[in-house]
Amino acid sequence: MTTPVVIDYYSDILCVWAWIAQQRIEVLNDKLVGKIAWRYHYLDVFGDARHKIPNQWQDKGGFLGFSSHVKEAAAPYPGASIHSEVWKSVRPNSSANPHLVLKAIEVMLGDKVSVKLAQAIRHAFFVEGQDISQLSVLFALIEKSGYEINGVKAAINDGRAIGALMADYQQAKLLSLKGSPTYIIDNGRQILYGNVGYRVLRANIEEHLHQSD
Repeated sequence: MTTPVVIDYYSDILCVWAWIAQQRIEVLNDKLVGKIAWRYHYLDVFGDARHKIPNQWQDKGGFLGFSSHVKEAAAPYPGASIHSEVWKSVRPNSSANPHLVLKAIEVMLGDKVSVKLAQAIRHAFFVEGQDISQLSVLFALIEKSGYEINGVKAAINDGRAIGALMADYQQAKLLSLKGSPTYIIDNGRQILYGNVGYRVLRANIEEHLHQSD
């Protein structure tokens, strides 16, 4: 039996390239059933989006320029729809709150539920135009998905969630990761970063599978 290739996947929930990558990950899981073991982590790209975007895009239109950039980046990908108001009137202050809530979900409800709700939270922002930096929005999304929020709030309140999130952030810094998304294949034997196409991802995964046979 083939040993699954382990992929440590680092992303920021507000990153458009991670939103685009989500569809590729789903196709990979369908095509390579049982051959990939994903470990999901978060890193800090938009932790201070309120200041980062207007500062870095001050000569390119600020939030409006960044909004146009995000829409243009996603335009070639039919599965990565972008709401017209994303970064235009809908401007999340930080990705840290959704990351914190997702780590709380991971602590209380497990990895699979956390991954499922990460997809729902990304969809809420990019497709529905919701401000996912608001805790009230995040808790409503959890309840809408049919899960109890008291345990999630408890993991935030007692520090377990922030501890898990800090572990992700610190490991990303230790590894000097360039940004979101980053794929670390087979415990560091290969690192792929950014808008990596499906065929490139699959070819690299299958090469590692072949090496492990």
